[in-house]
Amino acid sequence: MESIENNIEKGKRTGLMKAILQHAFGGPEVLNYEDAPIPEVKEGEVLIKVHAIGMNPPDWYLRDGYKSLPPQWRPEGSFPIILGTDISGVVEKVADNVEDFSMGDEVYGMVRFPEGVFGESRAYAEYVSVPAKQIAIKPSGIDHIHAAAAPMSLLTAWQFMIDLGHNVQNPLQAHKHKPIRLGGKTVLVNGAGGGVGHFAVQIAKWKGAKVIAVASSKQEDFLRKLGAEEFIDYTKTNAHDVVNGVDLVIDAVGGPTTGRFLHTLKPGGALFPIFPLGFDGTDVAKKLGVVVSATQVRSNGAQLEQIASLLNDGTIRVAIDSVFALEDARKAHERAERGHIQGKIALKVV
Repeated sequence: MESIENNIEKGKRTGLMKAILQHAFGGPEVLNYEDAPIPEVKEGEVLIKVHAIGMNPPDWYLRDGYKSLPPQWRPEGSFPIILGTDISGVVEKVADNVEDFSMGDEVYGMVRFPEGVFGESRAYAEYVSVPAKQIAIKPSGIDHIHAAAAPMSLLTAWQFMIDLGHNVQNPLQAHKHKPIRLGGKTVLVNGAGGGVGHFAVQIAKWKGAKVIAVASSKQEDFLRKLGAEEFIDYTKTNAHDVVNGVDLVIDAVGGPTTGRFLHTLKPGGALFPIFPLGFDGTDVAKKLGVVVSATQVRSNGAQLEQIASLLNDGTIRVAIDSVFALEDARKAHERAERGHIQGKIALKVV
């Protein structure tokens, strides 16, 4: 049986690579390990030999056709598509007008999100082309698996909590999203054990906030080690029934039920639902004197460069739930469907 390295070298000679393609919407069974053309490098881009891929909810949302979105909001495109946005790997080729990266650089990034929402990011593959402004040098203190697992979830927490990093207006709200100062505040994180949640816990702690983590009981020790001072097992207790007077709620679950956290906030507090669709408590929020705000995470290499030092020195740690080979992407999606993910799921290419 040929090694992965030999297959990659053969692919470079033929112009082909291995990738996970899908030709129709559906469950994990639509993900196929097939040949695909190695992407061309356009102006402003680099070609990356992918070592690892981080998985995120938009991957399975797209796989099944974004059924969670209203029909008029579902992105359109043509098959076949290649899922994924988050990668870590080595620069293989650089466009002539790119000056910040060279062949052999180890890099990580979130590729073309949200503009590549219908598979244009193409990260479930041995090679990916990416705009140079969307990547950063990989932190040397972590491996490719951990680096690939960070970008989307960590950038989401960062852009909600620290620095928006762009001026694109969220169409779901009239005001621009603004992070709040965290020092000395009390922050409740719902869904604290997941991808965004476990980063939100660490960012809040790093900035000097008291953190209340809400998750299942099996994640208590994990979250306390990340900095949570209080823990609520949502399978036994409704956090919104026992908590009040907090400054900020990061609801990493979000959705139609996120409004239940409004009454946990003190006047002037804020609720940041990561997935705001379905929220209908605007009038209640106004009466309580609290803010509800969300944003859409966007690719940002400059922010990843800034964050790299925190990953490198262990201030922020990436928790890995499980790792699968690229060809086993179906199994990885089956793992995601079972839920209760602690940290992130990753795919290993080399």
